[in-house]
Amino acid sequence: MALRGSVAELPGVGHPSPGWKSPLVPPDSQMDVQGYRWVGWRVWLCRLGAVLSLGLLLLLFTWRPRFAVMARCSPCPLSLAHVLLLRDSLGHNYVVQVLTEEVEDGSSELVEEVEENREWRDTVQLHNEQKSLLRFYQFEGLRYIWLPRKGAFCPVSVLNEEWTCSDLYRFQSGLSPLEQNSRQQVYGPNLITVPVKSYMSLLVDEILNPFYIFQVFSIALWMADNYYYYAACILVISLLSISISLYETRKQSVTLRKMAQLITTVKVRRSTGDVFLSSEELVPGDCLLIPPEGLLLPCDAALLAGECMVNESMLTGESVPVLKTPLPTGDSRFSSEGHRRHTLFCGTQLIQARGGAVAVVTSTGFFTAKGDLISSILYPQPINFRFYQDATKFLLLLGGVAVLGTIYSVVVLSMSNVTWGELVIRTLDVVTIVVPPALPAAITTGTIYAQRRLKRQGVFCISPPRINVCGKVSLFCFDKPHTESVAVVRRFPFSSSLQRMSVVAAPPGGRPAIAIIKGSPEMVTSLCLADTVPPQFSGVLDDFASRGFRVLALGYKVMGSDTELGTIEREAVERDMRFLGLFLMRNLVKPETAGVIQTLRQAQLRTVMVTGDNILTAVNVSRSCGMVGSEDRVIFVQASPPDGQLPPTLSFHQEDRGASGTHGSTEVHTWGLYQSGVSYHLAVNGKSFSAICDHFPEYLPKVLMRATVYARMAPDQKTQLVKELQKLNYRVGMCGDGANDCGALRASDVGVSLSEAEASVASPFTSKVNNISCVPLLIREGRCSLVTSFSLFRYMALYSLIQFSSVLILYTVKTNLGDWQFLFFDLFLVTLLAIVMGRGGPSEELHPRRPPASLIALPILGGMFLHTLFNILGQTGALLITASQDWFVQLNSTESGAANLPNMEETSVFALSGYQYIIMAVVVTKGYPYKKPLYHNFLFLGLLLIFLGVMTWLVLYPGPVFAKLLQLYTYPDMTLNMLLVSLAALNFLTCFLMEVWLLCYAQPVHLPCFSSI
Repeated sequence: MALRGSVAELPGVGHPSPGWKSPLVPPDSQMDVQGYRWVGWRVWLCRLGAVLSLGLLLLLFTWRPRFAVMARCSPCPLSLAHVLLLRDSLGHNYVVQVLTEEVEDGSSELVEEVEENREWRDTVQLHNEQKSLLRFYQFEGLRYIWLPRKGAFCPVSVLNEEWTCSDLYRFQSGLSPLEQNSRQQVYGPNLITVPVKSYMSLLVDEILNPFYIFQVFSIALWMADNYYYYAACILVISLLSISISLYETRKQSVTLRKMAQLITTVKVRRSTGDVFLSSEELVPGDCLLIPPEGLLLPCDAALLAGECMVNESMLTGESVPVLKTPLPTGDSRFSSEGHRRHTLFCGTQLIQARGGAVAVVTSTGFFTAKGDLISSILYPQPINFRFYQDATKFLLLLGGVAVLGTIYSVVVLSMSNVTWGELVIRTLDVVTIVVPPALPAAITTGTIYAQRRLKRQGVFCISPPRINVCGKVSLFCFDKPHTESVAVVRRFPFSSSLQRMSVVAAPPGGRPAIAIIKGSPEMVTSLCLADTVPPQFSGVLDDFASRGFRVLALGYKVMGSDTELGTIEREAVERDMRFLGLFLMRNLVKPETAGVIQTLRQAQLRTVMVTGDNILTAVNVSRSCGMVGSEDRVIFVQASPPDGQLPPTLSFHQEDRGASGTHGSTEVHTWGLYQSGVSYHLAVNGKSFSAICDHFPEYLPKVLMRATVYARMAPDQKTQLVKELQKLNYRVGMCGDGANDCGALRASDVGVSLSEAEASVASPFTSKVNNISCVPLLIREGRCSLVTSFSLFRYMALYSLIQFSSVLILYTVKTNLGDWQFLFFDLFLVTLLAIVMGRGGPSEELHPRRPPASLIALPILGGMFLHTLFNILGQTGALLITASQDWFVQLNSTESGAANLPNMEETSVFALSGYQYIIMAVVVTKGYPYKKPLYHNFLFLGLLLIFLGVMTWLVLYPGPVFAKLLQLYTYPDMTLNMLLVSLAALNFLTCFLMEVWLLCYAQPVHLPCFSSI
């Protein structure tokens, strides 16, 4: 039994580290770690097995690293492990080596701050003295160190996760050279290293891919069966494909490395004086002196003195510079997200620094904001989408069909008295036919076309597989973006968690300084003297907010003449204020917004507003844009956590009456709310949302199902909302500005950042059009891409089954398709049709029903089965009609396979199967209501007509040249040729009508079924 340790369950490890987000794993996932030690005799036994199996064992170990570890190693405690087997929540396995490094005694003391004793160290006797060894491993760029008291390997960032703001200010005097050296041994170099493999290494990786192993096996098999031309063409195409893949892969790696690599000279304060050093040597705790002209920041750092104007567009997509101010002192735990206004992120451009800017390094390497984003590109999270999961299952199903075909081939070929060599070759050939190796590549063509169309419309995508996910979005969240700007002497910037900002101004003439505060009315009045707040304040505020104004409150106070403005704390500035009044701004809905919301609602897509504004303002805006109907009722949900002896409370208030229901009446409201036909919308603010999550989880799903307005939501609450909606099986889209909404954008299934930047790593999609008109476009393109992927998948599978059927039928009569016939069907006819099938574009309207995403569904599997059955009947019918002719002579040859071409039987099957490839391309190409009709895809339609004409020509009169090239038999009677064409027409009619019937059965809504093509 392997001894295990959990990474994500460790205290503190699951919390966000001083970086963009938690650098370990997503908060809702776990990484299981198992320890193993090398066993000498097992290693040598595996080497012997590799030799005896001619390398097949090594190939298996390459595809399944877990088998390699279990074969060569034995389980052991993590503290003694040489090798670790990592398993994530999705079941993926990774193997890493445990590394050791001698460290100075000061380095061990650094870790002891976490371990609280010296038990963390392994010791070895070297030259009669004890040396400390640091045990660690690297995974996806991150360093994990061994901490025995925790019983697991932890990310090295755990050493500084608990730093408070006061701790950071203590580093202002600078580290000593010994401290810096010790920290660098533990943390490692400050580098974001993107591996760039050599062409030879990439070639080996590519060749060892199961796809190419299967291709090599197939080519060898075809060569052995004398299909030289076909094998040579596939070999050339495979080599060309590998070459292009290697070039593109290395080019992308080089480009990403250039983007990630940042080495510069920085000025750092040491306990012995200021020094200049390479940014590679920076460690958490270093005191960084920022020049007035700014710099491109090589690490994450907390600003302790001065002010910095920063361009964060690389991270957020937001091109407006952000002002960073000094971190407040205190014992609160530092968090880069919670103290975002005081944090300088790696990769951002410091445009200007004023007032002697000083910052303390908080994260380096892949633990920084930039490192995390580079990691998300290098190691993207798998997309949990049913279509991709079902594609794998469907391939396994085709594998089962191949097994049945193999059994049939063995039986038939054995009766034909073929040699054992021919039997093995022909039987294995069936497997290469029924499992199409080009299938994974073919289904991506629709996504590629959609990505190009989106780019032309100003929508950029960095994750193409997400385009198909857009087709299944059922709920879209919208933020109502806004901006803030101020300018005076001392400023405490706006924070979404504090809901306010304040400034201190020093008027000329020696007059006393004045502090001014601006923020949410509720927060500002709580900081003002009670006698300065008018008694009618609440009523006036509600009136203005309900009329759609965005309301801010203002307050001020005169500072004492002896106040030290340079060091005064924020809390001291913002208490005992005097209320000044309310500042009103009209929230004007953009002209496009109402139309977009109406379009989404008509398409049965639920729309939700998630904003930081006042709840009444948000409700008014939601009515203005059409999220809430003019006659719909809004119920405000209010929840509060326990307060002293008082239990948590949950109440509902109707907008029109203002009457409050107690917790005891909640069930009555709930019972009435969730009946069909009742037009209610719930509105909830951030505090109530958190209270419901923590204290009323049983009501959370009901609130989420009917809430349309979420107000006063902090960035982390937006992210939590997205995840809670996903738990209810919603496919959630999020549209925001890419800054405060970054977490929610990345957590959603489809995140759209509205930004002037061409692309932003804050979300999969970036729109240069600064309004939400891109959302219907994205959903239409997603539905079109998903339907196209379905069509291509079905077409490639049916193409394989048609050819599979042809080969088995021809095996029965001791013949087979010829070399050039395979080339004509596979490379020219099918490949060209598959490439252009994805063109045409999406429908101009959004239909209320979303397209299916499951390949393993009864209509899909049933349709595939019936199409295959009709195609087999068509080919068998062609063979029987040919055999019924008076002049027919049955094949009676001692040869088998393609060696006895041309013959009457094979030519009839060739004719029908050629038509069937064209027929299936027409039948499975869906149009309405997700794609434009087929006639809009001019290139596809043109190829269909060309290939239809070519096949008719080959059936009626191919001529001596092409008849010889394709090894076709020329029938003496044109009547048979016409019968074959008529049979193909009947085959098309039956398959087309059956597909239309299935379409109506699969989508039991009022659709004009014959408009599907």
